[in-house]
Amino acid sequence: MSVTINGTTGIDTIQDGIVTTAKIAASAVSTAKIAADAVTTAKIADTVNLGTRNRIINGSMLIDQRNSGGVWNAINGGYGLDRWKVNTFNGGAATGIFSVQRSTTAPDGFSHSLLVTSLASTADNTNNIFNVEQQIEGYNTFDLGFGTSSAKTITLSFWVRSSLTGTFGGAIKNSARNRAYPFTYTISSANTFEYKTITIAGDTSGTWVGASTSTGVWVSFGLGVGSSRSGTAGAWNSSDDFSATGATSIVGTSGATWYITGVQLETGDTATDFEHENYTTTLQKCERYFQRSWHGGETGYPGQVVGVAHAADLLPCPVQFRTQMRTTPTFTFYRNGTSGTVWNVVNTFSVSVTIAQAWYDKNGIGSLLATGASNGPFGVNGPYGFDFDVDAEI
Repeated sequence: MSVTINGTTGIDTIQDGIVTTAKIAASAVSTAKIAADAVTTAKIADTVNLGTRNRIINGSMLIDQRNSGGVWNAINGGYGLDRWKVNTFNGGAATGIFSVQRSTTAPDGFSHSLLVTSLASTADNTNNIFNVEQQIEGYNTFDLGFGTSSAKTITLSFWVRSSLTGTFGGAIKNSARNRAYPFTYTISSANTFEYKTITIAGDTSGTWVGASTSTGVWVSFGLGVGSSRSGTAGAWNSSDDFSATGATSIVGTSGATWYITGVQLETGDTATDFEHENYTTTLQKCERYFQRSWHGGETGYPGQVVGVAHAADLLPCPVQFRTQMRTTPTFTFYRNGTSGTVWNVVNTFSVSVTIAQAWYDKNGIGSLLATGASNGPFGVNGPYGFDFDVDAEI
């Protein structure tokens, strides 16, 4: 029997497979006939692929091309893990304030986190900007409609842990640095990962970058931000804020630790489960902004790129980057970690090279022209190898 009628409330159960798409009249199921809140994001996420939701790249902290899990003493404007930039500014570029490392300490469902360790007790200063941030490319945020009456609500979610407890802060901001939304979150238990969500109404004011290679949305997590760069949490303002007023300073306590992972920024007022993607996809996204060819510098290894010199000063070395980069990158070449050197493959020795011009763009490298003309560093028809870094970070 396909239908069960209980005599009291009518139809009780319908056998699986009885109601098919063909048997449902056109327009029979309408929005008006679905009870409010009957279909929720959580119920959809369990069964339906929602596609690419996360605007953050490397939010699970898997990719660390520059340091391969090693400790990096943060420098102002530098990058530890891929796509995660730091500021270490106290009126000028500061060093020795904190370190960054990819850590295997992580909550369930994650393998890695970004670890910040305070290296000193840094006093509060009105101009301090110590933070971890990601500047999201405009091509990945233009649909949010910020700066218009159609601005969409966004939700930021992440897992965080610290040796300190209290109220911590961060901010969402624009590339012009004149619109900011400071936010706070609370860490209740020391040395325990806690899940945080922050929902933010889209900004209908200010100038926001559209579909371009520039910064669309700027996400900052404060580690110790002075009063001149902090604002009242929970509202948009016209300031250059990196955190919220009164937030706990990680760098104020020597040895303090702060971990973060599972960072997700998505549209809507509900945080969905973190969007895990395969490793290769995340790596390729990171390589739009930074690529490193060197894989260890084994003895006798000539380098990822090998070219044959056409003249004493000219080394054609055609190579296509693994991923097209955001823009024409800065280019650094080296042999076995020593900048400005190439490897003579035949005679197996390093050669120092001063570049007069390098031909390359966002797609790859063409040739290197050394200083010295006929007295240049290359032996004609000799093979030379090198490795490279290319950087197109925002």
